[in-house]
Amino acid sequence: MSLILVTGGVRSGKSRFAEELAGGYGRDVLYVATGQVWDEEMRKRIELHRQRRPAGWGLREIGGKLSDSLSDADADAYPVVLIDCLSTWISGRLMDVPEPSWRDETITGEILAEAERWLDKAAATDRIVIAVTSEVGLGGVALSKLGRWFADVLGDVNQRTARRADAVYAVMAGIPWRLKG
Repeated sequence: MSLILVTGGVRSGKSRFAEELAGGYGRDVLYVATGQVWDEEMRKRIELHRQRRPAGWGLREIGGKLSDSLSDADADAYPVVLIDCLSTWISGRLMDVPEPSWRDETITGEILAEAERWLDKAAATDRIVIAVTSEVGLGGVALSKLGRWFADVLGDVNQRTARRADAVYAVMAGIPWRLKG
């Protein structure tokens, strides 16, 4: 197994770099999309990603169970799996939580446990797994309770993923920097 993490800010070029990296292996790629259409802007972002991907790549759209992205017969047919992205997966999970339950430790624990199940499956596979995520550690503290919860959970998932990854890249202004591996 090879786990590669690609992080960067919004519109930094991280997804494009991860797609180029995945395509560079010269094999079939399964693109695991975590985005959900919440509004017109998100629909346009998803469409931009669709247009950029090679037509021959497989597609799997997932919601709550990230670990499912590596555990079925369809996914097994692909030697390279590109997950785009961990931050969108977490935001989708948190958007479903009613406001009185924001920052609930049980919900946080469930998300972190699901991330660990996914990391365990990534470690057990013989495939190349590339995960894209957003870096939240470079900005200020979010003004809203939901924003702070998102940053805390994503920061924890990013750190766990980076520790277990074979390689980590940070992308800034379209330029990738290898941080690990």
